[in-house]
Amino acid sequence: MSKVPDLAKRLLLGRALSSSQQHEQLLPKRIALPVFASDALSSVAYAPQEILLALGAGGLVMYHYTPWVAAAVVVILLTVVASYRQNVRAYQSGGGDFEVATTNLGDNWGVLVASALLVDYVMTVAVSVSSGVENLGALLKFMQPHEVAVAIAMVVLLTLANLRGLKEAGFAFAVPTYLFMFAIGSMLLWGGLRLVAGADLQAETAHYEIRGDEADVAGFALVFLLLRAFSSGCAALTGVEAISNGVPAFKKPKGDNAAKTLLMLGVVAMTMFGGVTAFAFITDAKFAEPDQGSQLIDPSTGKAVQDADPVIAQVAHTVFSNFTPGFALVTAMTALILFLAANTAFNGFPVLGSVLAQNRYLPRQLHTRGDRLAFSNGIIILATMAGLLIYAYDASVSRLIPLYTVGVFVSFTVSQVGMVRHWNRLLATEGDAAQRRRMKTSRGINAFGATLTGVVLIVVLITKFALGAYIVCIAMPVLFLLMRGIRRHYDRVAEELVPSGEDVALPARNHGIVLVSKIHKPTLRALAYARATRPSSLEAVTVAVDAQESQRLQDEWDALDIPVPLKILDSPYREITRPVLAYVKGVRRKSPRDVVTVFIPEYIVGHWWEQLLHNQSALRLKGRLLFQPGVMVTSVAWQLQSSDRLKGRQEPPGPGASRRPPRAAADARPGGGSVSDRD
Repeated sequence: MSKVPDLAKRLLLGRALSSSQQHEQLLPKRIALPVFASDALSSVAYAPQEILLALGAGGLVMYHYTPWVAAAVVVILLTVVASYRQNVRAYQSGGGDFEVATTNLGDNWGVLVASALLVDYVMTVAVSVSSGVENLGALLKFMQPHEVAVAIAMVVLLTLANLRGLKEAGFAFAVPTYLFMFAIGSMLLWGGLRLVAGADLQAETAHYEIRGDEADVAGFALVFLLLRAFSSGCAALTGVEAISNGVPAFKKPKGDNAAKTLLMLGVVAMTMFGGVTAFAFITDAKFAEPDQGSQLIDPSTGKAVQDADPVIAQVAHTVFSNFTPGFALVTAMTALILFLAANTAFNGFPVLGSVLAQNRYLPRQLHTRGDRLAFSNGIIILATMAGLLIYAYDASVSRLIPLYTVGVFVSFTVSQVGMVRHWNRLLATEGDAAQRRRMKTSRGINAFGATLTGVVLIVVLITKFALGAYIVCIAMPVLFLLMRGIRRHYDRVAEELVPSGEDVALPARNHGIVLVSKIHKPTLRALAYARATRPSSLEAVTVAVDAQESQRLQDEWDALDIPVPLKILDSPYREITRPVLAYVKGVRRKSPRDVVTVFIPEYIVGHWWEQLLHNQSALRLKGRLLFQPGVMVTSVAWQLQSSDRLKGRQEPPGPGASRRPPRAAADARPGGGSVSDRD
């Protein structure tokens, strides 16, 4: 690698880390909480808003159901947290739901869960970053026309931060996450004190009216609307599963530390989500979007309001109406935590991709760690997919949310069913009474979790399908089939490569063929190298595209007395590749037990544009010859001076690199060619 790109890489990503330093990248609980929980915690910024948005389709009267919908979401949140505490103690390799499903339910269920999680991680980045830009726009109005560009720029920054390595990213994100928790906690505490003191807290949208497309709903329509609001609020649960995929990143004891972090996550997320939703209800905060079936109307003018701030910003503005720095802190930290919440996916997606690659469901490159011991390929793929999604949906949170919760509840449900099977298997062989009681308790928690998340999954599919969830329902099967196809390919290759008795048999003879276009230094080096390998027979082959040039080549060949016979292949249609292939196949047909080694002189250049000017015929030939059985292809490199820039310094001549210039034709003598018998 040249010095300039290497220097840029070091400046962006830091110095390379050796494999022995991997233990230094493990996280204590105080860092693991913000690294893995930022996604779930940041949902406070949009989950309450999504509940109000869904209820608004039924008009203002539906807002009275807000506390009940929020309470149902909290029950699901605590159930999922309790269930996953069993998961992380039992499975600590980082496979998470994929490992649980594969081990207990079979490979197909594991791949289904993996496809759901991969989709969900991409959605996490897209939704979190888009919501962060939306909240930042409430503070900095000039950014609103450029939301897509800002969102994509934030994805790039997050990518660079994670490519530097997990531990450094963890420290970078710990402070903002804790500041966000402090800001929301202070807002809830200050708002509570003001309510106790008798303050009348009214949001800036409290006097607006809500006009919904489904006003005066009743019966089944009412139930459907409530279920849609509940499924929208369940966005608060996304991110909980990331800890189960990130268990290897915890310090020992990994399982216990991950379980404690999950408990902390559950308590904090429940408090923040419940508190923000309660204050949104108390202050009469309203939010609507025409695309989602509701509009905010200013009764004084009768016109629709298009620029209402996000719900959490409205609550902060109301609570801190007598303390502006508090409002600024909440707004800024909310925008920042939403940007950083995508870090949960940047930690979970690459680890899951690595586990899938180990199991041959994804390309092996996803299991490779980069210079900074991060799974660089997985990070880059995640960033690319999320960026494309942000661009396609114009960084609109309301359009992205319907796609969000399907994947995570598929993984929740399948994982918990797998854990029930896990405990059943252990109970069948466990004789200790105390251990059996503990296992039965864990099984009961996982069974309850599986039932509840299964019901929620059905609700999400029914209520969100037409709003965009159908795209996820298409993407998951496509990913499933793709991963199964990759696994079949790797299995087939592994089966083909199993050694057998015939594979170790030596070929009868080795026929060497050196491809020649003209007599120059690369050709002479290829001839010398081919002779040094001592094949059973050796000949040079050229294609007669132009009869006069071929004759000149033969004359020069004879004049230099090169001790290798030259074979000229006729090509009436001026092709090069086809005559060479036909000749090589003919040699193979005459001696099927022999091998043919084709030596191809090849230039090594230092600039990409030089590659376009050289080696094109060689590449075409090589590509065709590699598919011929019993044919070996050897590239004999000749480094042009421009390639020195890639070495960083001029390489000193090696033994035999300097040769006498070829004799003139008049001085030639038999056996005294430019390629001597000693070469």
